[in-house]
Amino acid sequence: MLVLLSILPILSIFFFLVVLRWSARKGMFFSFIITVLIAYFGWQMGAVSITAASLKGVMTALEVGVIVFGAVLLLNVLKESGAVDTIRASFTSISPDRRVQAIIVAWLFGTFLEGAAGWGAPATIVGPLLIALGFPALAAVMIALMLQSTPVSYGAVGTPILVGVNTSLENQPVVDSYISANGQEMSSFVFDVGAQVSIFHAIVGLFVPLLMSAMLTKFFGKNRSFREGFAVWPFAIFAGLAFVIPFSLVANFLGPEFPSLLGGLIGMAIVIPLAKKGFLMPKDTFDFEPRETWQKSWFSDIAAEVKPARNISMIKAWMPYVLVALLLVVTRIEALGVRALVSSWVVSFENILGTGIDHSLTPFMIPGVVFIVVALFTGVLHRLDGKGMASAFKVSGKTIVAAMAALIVSVPLVQVFINSGINDGGFDSMPLVLAQGAANMFGDSWPLISPAIGALGAFAAGSNTVSNMMFGLFQFGVADQIGANPLYIVALQAVGGAAGNMICVHNVVAASAAAGLIGKEGTLISRLLIPTTFYLILAGAVGYVWVNGLGLNIGLFLIIAILAVIFSMILRSQKRAETN
Repeated sequence: MLVLLSILPILSIFFFLVVLRWSARKGMFFSFIITVLIAYFGWQMGAVSITAASLKGVMTALEVGVIVFGAVLLLNVLKESGAVDTIRASFTSISPDRRVQAIIVAWLFGTFLEGAAGWGAPATIVGPLLIALGFPALAAVMIALMLQSTPVSYGAVGTPILVGVNTSLENQPVVDSYISANGQEMSSFVFDVGAQVSIFHAIVGLFVPLLMSAMLTKFFGKNRSFREGFAVWPFAIFAGLAFVIPFSLVANFLGPEFPSLLGGLIGMAIVIPLAKKGFLMPKDTFDFEPRETWQKSWFSDIAAEVKPARNISMIKAWMPYVLVALLLVVTRIEALGVRALVSSWVVSFENILGTGIDHSLTPFMIPGVVFIVVALFTGVLHRLDGKGMASAFKVSGKTIVAAMAALIVSVPLVQVFINSGINDGGFDSMPLVLAQGAANMFGDSWPLISPAIGALGAFAAGSNTVSNMMFGLFQFGVADQIGANPLYIVALQAVGGAAGNMICVHNVVAASAAAGLIGKEGTLISRLLIPTTFYLILAGAVGYVWVNGLGLNIGLFLIIAILAVIFSMILRSQKRAETN
C-alpha cells in the first residue's frame, strides 16, 4: 500500500500535465496538494514538518529563480544590443550544406547557450536563428529541441546537478551514512556525480550531431532518407568529439558549472575555423527543395525577426560570456583565494520550525549574481540605451514570473516528497519506499530503467533540475537496495533527465512559440521520440555494463546492436554516394 501511495505524486503530475494538458502552474499546484495529503494521512507526517519542508522548497525555488533570471537577462541584453545578430551572421559563411549548418548552430552554439542559460532558452534562440538561415520552421524547431539533451545536465551553469541532485540527497540518513563510510562530504559526492554524468553523456552524445543530420534529411529532404544524413558522418563525429571531450574533461577537473559552457566554446573554436577551410566537409551539398514545394505545416506563422544590424564586433559579442566563464572559474577554484572571500557570507536556516530540516545558501556564489553583474556591464560595453536595457529586464521578468509560477509549487512538492521520512509512523520517506518496490521488481536490471525514470520526470515536470530533485533519492535508494554503486545510478538519473528535455511539453511549447509554430507540438514530440528513445536505450545499456561489468549481458548486446545499426547506415550512405 505504501509503495502504491508513494507513486501517486508522480502519477498525478503526469496526469495533470500530460493527460489533461494543464499548465505547469496549475498541474503542479494540484499535485502538491495531493502530495501533502498523502504525506499527512498516509505517512503520518506532521503539519509542522510539511510546512518546514515546503519553506525549504520555496527558498530553493527562489535560489533557482535568481539563476534563471540572471542567465536569461544576459541573453536578452545581447539580443537587444544586436550581439546575437553578429553571432548569427558569422554562421552564414561557414558552409551552404544544411546538415553542416544544423550541426554547428544547434549542436555547438546551442550547447554553449544551454550551459550559459538553460531552462529551454537555447531552443528558443536556435530555432529562429535556423529559420533566418533558410530552414523550414518545423525543421528548425525539431533540430533546436534535439540539442536539449547532452548539455542539459549542466544547464544554467550546473543547476541540475548543484541544485537538483544536491537538494534531493542532502540531510538524508541513508545518503549521509554512505558518504561518511566512503570518507566523503556531500559536496565531493555531488562533484563526482557531475563527473560521472559527463562520461555517460559523452558516450551517447557523441552521436547526437549525426542524429540531427539524419532527422533533418529524413523528414525534410527530397528523398526522405536517413542515409543522406548519415553521409555527413565524418564531420558529425568530429563535431561530436570536439564538444564531448572538453565537456567531459571540464566536468572531471573543474566541476558541474562549466562543462556545457566551456565545451561549447571550445567546440566552436575547434570546428568553425576548420569547417571554413573545408575540413571533413561532405562532397555533395544538401539543401531543401524550393520554398514553393514545402508542405504547409513547415512554415512559421510569423516571419523570422531580423533587426537592423548594429556595429557590434565579434569580440564584443562574445566578451560577456567569456567574462561569465572567467568569473565563475575564478570564484570556484580555491587556490586562487577568491572563493574563500565570496563564500564567507552564508545565510543559514537551521532546524526550521524545530523539525531538523536545514537550508543554507551563499548569495555571492549563486551563478545568477555573476550573470546579472555581467549583463549590467554588457549594457555599458555595447552602449545599449535605457530603452533597450529596460526591454531586456521586462522580457526577462516575464520569463522568470512564468518559471517561478511553476517552481514555487514544484520544489516544495519535491521537498515534502523527499522529507516524508520525518513522520510519526516510523516509515521510510516516499522515495525510499518507492525504491524498495522498484528494486524488488527490476533487481540488477535497474540501470537499464534508470535513465527512463529521469526522462519521465523531465517530460512531466519540464525540468531536469526538478526531475533530479524528485528522483535523486529514489535512484540512490534503488542502488542501495540492489547493491549497486549509487554514484552510477544517480548519474544515470541525471542523464535520463537531460534526454527527456527533448520531448518535455514546456520546451516544445516554448520553442514552437518562439518560431511561430502553432499546433505542431504533437508532430514534434512524435518525431523527437526517435532520438529520445535512442538516448535512453544506449545510456541504459552503457550504465548496465558500467554497473555489472563487461560480459555477455543484455547491456553489451544492446550496445553492439545500436552501434551495428549506426555503422550499417554509414556504410549504406557511402555506397549510395559512390554510385552517384
